Amino acid sequence: MDHAAMNPMPTPAAPTRPPAAPDDVTGWLAHLGHDPQASHEVYTQLYTELHRLARSHMRRESAEHTLGATALVHEAWFRLSEQNRTRWNDRGHFMAMASTMMRRILVDHAVARRAAKRDAALEPISTTLLDHHDSGLDRDVVAVHEALLAFEAVDPRAAKVVELKFFGGLEVEEIAQAMGISSATVKRDWTLARAWLRRELGGTPLG
Repeated sequence: MDHAAMNPMPTPAAPTRPPAAPDDVTGWLAHLGHDPQASHEVYTQLYTELHRLARSHMRRESAEHTLGATALVHEAWFRLSEQNRTRWNDRGHFMAMASTMMRRILVDHAVARRAAKRDAALEPISTTLLDHHDSGLDRDVVAVHEALLAFEAVDPRAAKVVELKFFGGLEVEEIAQAMGISSATVKRDWTLARAWLRRELGGTPLG
C-alpha cells in the first residue's frame, strides 16, 4: 500500500510564511496525532527542514533510487504523524526521530529490492564521510544500518550522533541542539562512533 498516497496533507510546498519560533512549534507538537490543525501547522512549519533532511539521506543513495526526497518526506511524515502515543519534547526531538524514520524507510526499500532481485548488485552507499581524510569503503545501506544498530547497543547517544550527522547531514551545533547536549560532547561521540563503525565495516581503525 502506498502510504504516501494516503497522506491527508496537501502537496508539500515550502511554507508561505516566516518560520515559527521554536516554542510555537513545540506547542503544536504537543497536539500532533490528536488535532488536525496541529498536524497542518507542524507540517507547514517544518516542511523545509524535513525536505533538507530527506535530501541529505538521499545523497547516500544511488541516482536510480525509486524514492525521491519529496516522497521520503511524505512517507516519514505519514508514519510520524500517526504516532499519537509519542510525546514530542520539541522541534529537535521531532527532527531527530524524522531522521531515524527516513533511515528505516530507505532500509525497508533496500531490503525489498534485494528480495525482489537477490542476484542484483547491491546499491552502494559511500562511507567516506566517516573520515574525510582516509579512503572510505563502499557498503550498501543495509550493512551500514545493521552496523549502526549494533553500535546502539554499545553507546545509544553516540549512535544517535551518527544518525543525525552521517545520514541526516546535520552540523555539530544542530545535533547538539536536537539532542540537548554540548557541541564538545557531539564531537567526542562522533570520533568514538566513527572509529567503531569503521572497524565494523572492515576499515582501518582511526588513531
